[in-house]
Amino acid sequence: MSSILKVKQKLYDACFQFIENRLITVQKTINEIQESLTSETKSSAGDKHETGRAMLQLEREKAGNQLAEIMKVKEAFSKIDVSKTNKTVGLGSVVYTSQNNYFIAISAGQITIDKDHFYAISPNTPIGKLLVGKNASDVFSFRDIKIQIKEVL
Repeated sequence: MSSILKVKQKLYDACFQFIENRLITVQKTINEIQESLTSETKSSAGDKHETGRAMLQLEREKAGNQLAEIMKVKEAFSKIDVSKTNKTVGLGSVVYTSQNNYFIAISAGQITIDKDHFYAISPNTPIGKLLVGKNASDVFSFRDIKIQIKEVL
């Protein structure tokens, strides 16, 4: 496996782990809320009990929305093929610029691979939107800073 593909695979694996960790956290939250709803018995202070149940229901709904969002991200992420390299920036591209290095996939923050720092970003982020469709040697402005794309993998 070439060093380019190794970097892409390591970035992909780090993003996959990020998604899995978020998924586990949200599922654990949902289970805890469900347990609380199930175990909560009717107390003598009825209004207080109903308020508590309503709050738990809202928390469960919020966690359910987070779960749905993570599943959408996971679905989009599964379409990335790290064995492909393109000259044009798109989903799954590794982009080296004069400022930072990027992995166009999901918003997962900074990832360090073999002492190189990359920012895993979604193509829908402001910088992602500027990068998608560009090629090596293209220059663009972000926050009044001129940035040159050095390499696209």
